[in-house]
Amino acid sequence: MIRPFTERYREALADSRLPKNLLAFQRAWRATRNAAFRDMGMGFDATRDRLVQAKNQVLADPPAARRSFITAAQARGTQVHEVDSADQARDAILSILRAHGVKLLAKGKSMVAEEIFLSHHLEAAGIKVVETDLGEWIIQLAHETPSHMVMPAIHKSRQQVATLFESETHRPVPHDDVQAQVSLAREELRRAFLAADAGMIGANALIAETGSVMLITNEGNGDLVSTLPRLLIVIAGWEKIVPTFDDAVAQIRLLARSGTGQEITTYTSFITGPEPECELHLVLVDNGRTAMWSDPDAREALRCIRCAACADVCPPYQVVGGHVFGYVYSGAIGLVNTPFHHGIAADAGPQSLCVSCNACATVCPVAIPLPRLILDQRARVVEALGLPWYKRAAFMAFERPWLFDAGARMAAAAHVPLPIGGRAHWPARDRCLGRQFAGDAAGEWAASKARGLSVAYFLQCVADRLAPEQIDAALRVLRACGADVVVPSGQHCCGLVALDSGELPTGRRLAKQTIAMLEATSADYVVTGAASCAVAIGHDFPRLLRDEPEWRERAERLARRTLDLVTFVDRVADPPALEASGGPAVTYHSFCQSTNVLGIGEVGPRLLRRAGVEVADLPEMDVCCGFGGSASVDHPEVSRGIVTRKLDNVRSTGASVLCTDNPGCVLHLRAAAARVGLGVEVRHVAEVLAARLGRVRSAYERKRSCSCAPLTPALSQMKRELGERGY
Repeated sequence: MIRPFTERYREALADSRLPKNLLAFQRAWRATRNAAFRDMGMGFDATRDRLVQAKNQVLADPPAARRSFITAAQARGTQVHEVDSADQARDAILSILRAHGVKLLAKGKSMVAEEIFLSHHLEAAGIKVVETDLGEWIIQLAHETPSHMVMPAIHKSRQQVATLFESETHRPVPHDDVQAQVSLAREELRRAFLAADAGMIGANALIAETGSVMLITNEGNGDLVSTLPRLLIVIAGWEKIVPTFDDAVAQIRLLARSGTGQEITTYTSFITGPEPECELHLVLVDNGRTAMWSDPDAREALRCIRCAACADVCPPYQVVGGHVFGYVYSGAIGLVNTPFHHGIAADAGPQSLCVSCNACATVCPVAIPLPRLILDQRARVVEALGLPWYKRAAFMAFERPWLFDAGARMAAAAHVPLPIGGRAHWPARDRCLGRQFAGDAAGEWAASKARGLSVAYFLQCVADRLAPEQIDAALRVLRACGADVVVPSGQHCCGLVALDSGELPTGRRLAKQTIAMLEATSADYVVTGAASCAVAIGHDFPRLLRDEPEWRERAERLARRTLDLVTFVDRVADPPALEASGGPAVTYHSFCQSTNVLGIGEVGPRLLRRAGVEVADLPEMDVCCGFGGSASVDHPEVSRGIVTRKLDNVRSTGASVLCTDNPGCVLHLRAAAARVGLGVEVRHVAEVLAARLGRVRSAYERKRSCSCAPLTPALSQMKRELGERGY
């Protein structure tokens, strides 16, 4: 029924129209959504917190919440059927329909019905099903599944819709007149409303205090489906229960704004028991929800209200659309809950699309920590199905610093091009590891608040091997602020690349090595020019080591004194503003996790302006550039699609320099700009600051010669250890 991931992926990439349409949609949605929340009296945060509290009350004791709702619903005449599995749900509904002699079912929108493939089951049993939601009817005619939870046919153009309608009605349909197409659909579907033997709807909420069903729509089909036939079936997951009517109102205030950018949808209906001489059946579905609740690392996903905001800000979704996700729940939430409904193998391909930009977490109206839950699922996939060979080989090297070092030096000596762009260089560590550098006694920023502070600098493996000039510049900026800098010995890799790939055992070992190395220094702060490493050390390490109390405490102590370079200079050093330098205009891309995790998206441009650098504002500055760590290696086509959006925005600024605060982004953007012939210089923010401060020269004498002498010890060790393993 669901084609393999690789087929879905290749088909999406072949559709050149799809990313253009979805980009226009995402931009329009963001603007209308932001405007809708800006004008909301109570405010997004307060309303979100109210709904989170209500959802958590249900999740604190789901059986009690179900009993409360079922008791209230039955008291008002609703017949409730609790089912555990998709098979049981399908059989229960088929039994009800057969008992009433139903031949035609008018169906409103229901994602749970899509989740259990209900329509296919009923059609196979001889019952005709007509989807009455316009988008759902379009995809039914196309024999497809929804590509979006709120707008299921968003991937279709008006021309494609017209062709489908012509095939169904056998009459000409205007290909560019959307209103004419809607009128035709209304006319055709009205026949189904009037002829249907039964109706079916989903539920946006189930209200425990009254046993009511809340239904939110824009087309009115839900009201017709639920009132015209004498038999109505509601299908919903039990996680839709909220305790009170007031809680349901909080959901109304959030759902429309998050889903469609409206203050309120056109129709909001409450159904409390059946109408006279009618029957109301409610099928309450589990289908993996209890398993999700039983997993403390996944439980929070049950707060989802199906607004699809996570898809609407998802960079990979913009490139390949919803069908690549395979099942009805597309976007970030689908990567979390699909394994519980359809098995871990169903998530193996889609979860690899995530670039860990964290944008989904910023718009979720029920505060689900989606990025964290996606990485949890990725780890489960790796545990169950293993890693690709190239990642296994990479992590074998990462866990053995001598092997990684030897490989990196050989790549530098051979000038080997790398998949993420650029070539390996002789590492910065050869010139600074284990050394101390005094802060500047004089200079424009030498009297900053960082003067006299000690800083332990974490190199970051990507910058160390592939962009050592970034480390040169970062050390120079720190010294220019008057800080004394030490570069601790024993540095290797923080383990972020393993964590992002779901290889938790390797990630833990590298994290512990990093903690032990950095806590050995008594420096006031640990600073890194890689915001990604600052996120790993400050946010990921404590959770990664949460089951080991001693290590968790050590991780938390380290996190409290670890900062990214931009934050340290802006907030700790707090240097004076300098006069404009008159140099070339610079535009700034904020590393997505700098914005979405650290909350410092605006700090980079502000710091550059403080240094007297002319900054041209970059549209969509905080949208991911597509690097995404291993995701750019797993799916380079998606990565290129994402970076196209970024480069178009850069081009619009007219700037000659593009800078950012994360080494991986620099390399990715530099390679992408070169590939399309965009004449812009891509640099780390530290390089721009160092140049402005007149400190282009290294903090130590550069050794530009490519002498291979440092390679010999590493090669000797590699030869010795491989020999011991029988190679």
